[in-house]
Amino acid sequence: MGRLRILILGGTREARLLAEGLAALDDCDVLLSLAGRTEKPAAQPVPVRVGGFGGALALADFLKAGGYGLLIDATHPFAERISENAAIAAEAAHVAAIALRRPEWQRLPGDRWRKARSIPAALAALGQSPRHVFLATGRQGAHHAEAAPQHHYLIRSVDPVEPPLTLANVEYILDRGPFRMESECALLKQHHIDVIIAKNSGGSATYAKIEAARLLGIEVMMVARAPSSMVESVETVEAALAAIDHLFPPAMKRGV
Repeated sequence: MGRLRILILGGTREARLLAEGLAALDDCDVLLSLAGRTEKPAAQPVPVRVGGFGGALALADFLKAGGYGLLIDATHPFAERISENAAIAAEAAHVAAIALRRPEWQRLPGDRWRKARSIPAALAALGQSPRHVFLATGRQGAHHAEAAPQHHYLIRSVDPVEPPLTLANVEYILDRGPFRMESECALLKQHHIDVIIAKNSGGSATYAKIEAARLLGIEVMMVARAPSSMVESVETVEAALAAIDHLFPPAMKRGV
């Protein structure tokens, strides 16, 4: 069978750590694919390609043409379309697939969460009275705020929101996690935030805002994840490596 060729659909910290773990093995070749939505992505431990594939069937063709034996979907938990395409492509190309999905955050005592099915639903639930909103969903969903222009918005993203929003009261912060609870508390106080809109992304890099909200008694509109795809799912890098080892024992990878 020869060396196992693995395509990782990445963009998350977990994808980078998994690529690191696989790069240390001597019986597989790894390619990490990034969507290209972040202007200056972090350095990666394996070869990288940037950009989309053009849909599920084009991804299936890429897998077949490259002789890939495994597709790993380690994209952001809210990259629903990519995950759906990955599941379809793996089936069409007859390639094994695993999804690496970090666990969701769980509500703890003191949390004031209201669940929302989407960013527009969260904005609609804010009501008509002006509020000071920390829109912590990244630039992809920021434009939804234009539907509720009565509020004051603080928007944080890795890259600038382009074009800028047509809102009277909006401030932008460019920053990349991980964030610390102390600085998040200071940020929330400084901007008089009384509600946060956040996606239930899970992980530790951006959890500090949730801890800060709990400490300060601030309401959080928590946008829920869509149901996950039909691909076998694991929650940690270690579990992903174990699943790969189970699917492709070392002797099989070497073609012994």
